Amino acid sequence: MARDIPLNEIILRRYERPYSASKRELVRKICLSLGLLQPGDSRDVIVDILLALENARKERKEISSFEIIERIKEIRKQHSLEEKGLAESNIRRQLKRLRDLMLVDKKNNLYRLSEFEPLSEIFANKIENFLIPQTVGRVKEYLALFEKE
Repeated sequence: MARDIPLNEIILRRYERPYSASKRELVRKICLSLGLLQPGDSRDVIVDILLALENARKERKEISSFEIIERIKEIRKQHSLEEKGLAESNIRRQLKRLRDLMLVDKKNNLYRLSEFEPLSEIFANKIENFLIPQTVGRVKEYLALFEKE
């Protein structure tokens, strides 16, 4: 019997065209677009994790989960947001989600955006050109088998 546990999973959402927005709001839309956030979700610490990792990428620095938490505190303070969702267990869970989507690498308990690439390149290389075609191909295999019977 086949297991119902997906090998990988991707959710894509299409929103209105981006115009002008703060960097945090743009990252929030990226997270919504990639299914990392649900529409209307107020628990959006994953946005700040990506912002912290993007800032570290510009410095070409790998950072620990503890340093991510410190950077998130600064980001949330700048945007007058509450410090919710900053438990280390939650940060690690969110980092795992980002790793599963191949956006983030982990080595020696240090994290970075995949190979220090910009998010646009990571999306193009890992999601658009790798994950989506594989997923679509597998769906087509199921459809072909379904139509044979």
